[in-house]
Order: sequence, then C-alpha cells, then structure tokens
Amino acid sequence: MKEKLKAIKEQALSQINASESLDTLNEIRVAFLGKKGELTSVLKSLKDVAPEDRPAVGQLVNDARAEIESKLEEVKSAFEKKLREKKMKEETIDVTLPAKKPMLGHRHPNTIALEEAERIFIGMGYEVVEGPEVEYDYYNFEALNIPANHPAKDEQDTFYVNSNILLRTQTSPVQVREMEKGKLPIRMIAPGRVFRSDEVDATHSPSFHQIEGLVIDKNITFADLKGTLAEFAKEMFGEETKVKFRPHHFPFTEPSAEVDVSCFKCGGSGCRFCKGSGWIEILGCGMVHPNVLKMSGIDPEEYTGFAFGVGLERIALLKYEIDDMRLLYENDTRFLKQF
Repeated sequence: MKEKLKAIKEQALSQINASESLDTLNEIRVAFLGKKGELTSVLKSLKDVAPEDRPAVGQLVNDARAEIESKLEEVKSAFEKKLREKKMKEETIDVTLPAKKPMLGHRHPNTIALEEAERIFIGMGYEVVEGPEVEYDYYNFEALNIPANHPAKDEQDTFYVNSNILLRTQTSPVQVREMEKGKLPIRMIAPGRVFRSDEVDATHSPSFHQIEGLVIDKNITFADLKGTLAEFAKEMFGEETKVKFRPHHFPFTEPSAEVDVSCFKCGGSGCRFCKGSGWIEILGCGMVHPNVLKMSGIDPEEYTGFAFGVGLERIALLKYEIDDMRLLYENDTRFLKQF
C-alpha cells in the first residue's frame, strides 16, 4: 500500500509540473482528489487493511493529499500571476492619447418646435398653462359645447376609463379650467399630450401633442385672432409667410375657421410639398362660443375671446419637411441626429 501511495503521489506531482493551464490543473485535481479520484479509492479500500495498520496507512494517504494540494495551489498561483501580468500588459492605458468624447443627447424635433412656439407666444404676452391628461367628460366635452349625443363622443374616437373619465382628446379642457378661475383677462397657450383612438400611419397616432391657445378680454374681435395667427406663422415659418382663413365648424367656436399658410417651400407657386395648391393647412380656430363662456362663468355680453389649436407634430413635420410622423417616435438615431 505504501508503494502504491508513493506511485500515485509521484504521478500527480509529475502531471502538475507538466500542466500548461488552469483547466488542466482542475482536471488533475479531480483525477486524484475528487470523489472518484485515486486517493479517494485508496481511502475506500482501508476496510481491507489489517486494523492495526489502518492508522499508519491513513496517515500516509493524508500526507500524500496534503502534498498534492500544496503543489496544486503553488502552480495555480503561478498561472494566475502570469495571466494577471499578461492582462495588465494588454490593458495598459496610454495617458497621452486623446480622451474619448462622451456622446451627448440633444433636443427632440418635437421639443425644438414646442420651445419655438412657446417663445413666440410668450413674446406676445401669453402664459404657458398645463392640465391633467386623464380628464373628466365634462371638461373634455360638455363644457366645450359638445352635447352627449355628439359624434365626437363616440367610443371609436375616445379612450374612456369609465363613463365619466377619459384620456383627453385635446388640450381645450385646460382652457375651461382657466376660465373657471375667473381671473380675467386670459392670454394662454396649453401644450400637452392628447389621445385618440386612431390607427398608426404616416399622419395619425393614438398619442400625439397639441398646442391650444385662448384669449378672453373685452372687445376681442376676429381681427385680433387673424393678426395673432399671422404673426405666429411669420415667426414660425418665415417673414414672407401669408395666411388664409377658410370657414369651418367647431362646436366650441363661432364663427370658426381653418387656417392655411403659404407654402414656404415654393413660396405659393405650387410644389410636391403643398400638393400643387401653394397652401398648407396648419390649424383650426374661431371666436369662443357664448355657451362656452356662460358655462365657465363668464358674461358673453361683456367679454369675448378667440381660441385656436395646432398639432405640435404637424409643426415639426412642416418645419423640417418630414413626410412620416412615425419617424418622430421610432427613436432611430440616424434620423434624430439630423436635428
């Protein structure tokens, strides 16, 4: 037994000295010290050794195990040291090289368009007001002169939480909340996210942004509305921009109109961008309906006002000549880096 243990030990030490990697060392450890290893087999055979010889044989087995384990750790440490030195050499940092420039984000085209619109209206004396995106049916419809049986209240167009609560379809409810405060006069814009049950395509989305404006004061006329929107169009799209008002219908304004601007691509002569008409529709507007003023506690005999609403995405699409609204939301850095 003594000779057998000596042979096992010498074989193990020889293999350890000849090993070339940590994986090989691990294989040697398993082969000699594992559950089915050489030394373990010797220990299991102690039952066949005479009782008086077992302590001596057991001691020889433990001495051999200790010597093999010691050699394994010694060679393992040497391998790890070499690997560490190699890694440090390969990962040496040349401090004289230029530093890596960090990648910085920038404003989204929607944000650029919104900040530009806010700058224009703040310059005309307006304040920016915000309101809740989850809104009551009363503020989103009834207070805006949209009765219960109006087609705009159809569930195909609106996301309802329950019969009384919904995701706002416009930012006009913010205007109603401001009128109810009774602090007159009012000159405000209400930018924000709105929601409608639309299919996603190049010009529609179930979630988009609007900027709605409201002015309430004494002696406000349609001429004030025209002058305001003409100034906005020139500031946003260029000094040569002209505006055209077409009669329309909105439940919360009377009279109502849709506004076109002269094509800033072709100057009104007709091109692909304006579909040959020379004009591009940008927003809807009108004089605040007397019923809306009454429901908000404002005397329509003393005060008048105008309101308008424009899609923020529409401004961005026109201003930057983008032909698909989905590009604004797909987070394609190749597209976003252009702004």
